[in-house]
Amino acid sequence: MSRRSRSSGRWLREHARDPYVRRARAQGARSRATFKLEEIDRVEHLLAPGRTVVDLGAAPGGWSQYAAGRLGARGLVVALDLLPMAAVPGVTFLQGDFRDPATVARLEELLGGRPVELVMSDLAPNMTGVDVVDQARAAELGELTLDFAGRVLAPGGVLLMKVFQGAGFAALLAAARRRFATVRIRKPAASRQRSAETYLVAGRRAE
Repeated sequence: MSRRSRSSGRWLREHARDPYVRRARAQGARSRATFKLEEIDRVEHLLAPGRTVVDLGAAPGGWSQYAAGRLGARGLVVALDLLPMAAVPGVTFLQGDFRDPATVARLEELLGGRPVELVMSDLAPNMTGVDVVDQARAAELGELTLDFAGRVLAPGGVLLMKVFQGAGFAALLAAARRRFATVRIRKPAASRQRSAETYLVAGRRAE
């Protein structure tokens, strides 16, 4: 059996035993990632009725599903992903690449002039298993997400994004601190401890 096959089998066994996976199934949540957002929201108070949220890399929709429940009928969640996503009640889905100006133009049309109070991103690059390649891709994706949030967030708005510790992390953190008034790091319990992923919460200065 190859190393990849053994690793995949171990991951599947751990996934089946994961309490957050079981909780997601029991509660009808799209993914276990829902509980990462739930915990960070409980601490940071990111979501409230009536707010406008853009969810990058939204598929399969766990974060959008949770956000829509918190925002209520007056709120707006626009979920954006390269991949198709099954409809989520209360969520507007836009399929496209957030780096593409045409996609950003379509997003602005959907927002209809509403100020964006939160950009959230659970995006991760396609992993190769080669650390130097994966870390470079993660850092580049993080920089692109910072740029996007800087363009679309209203004054006082907040960016929540997945980041990866390792090469490039310190530079990305420094870039966030240059562009945002406040920057904090959160590692929710639902994020596996052995994983290099963590979450950056960056707030724009209110004007």
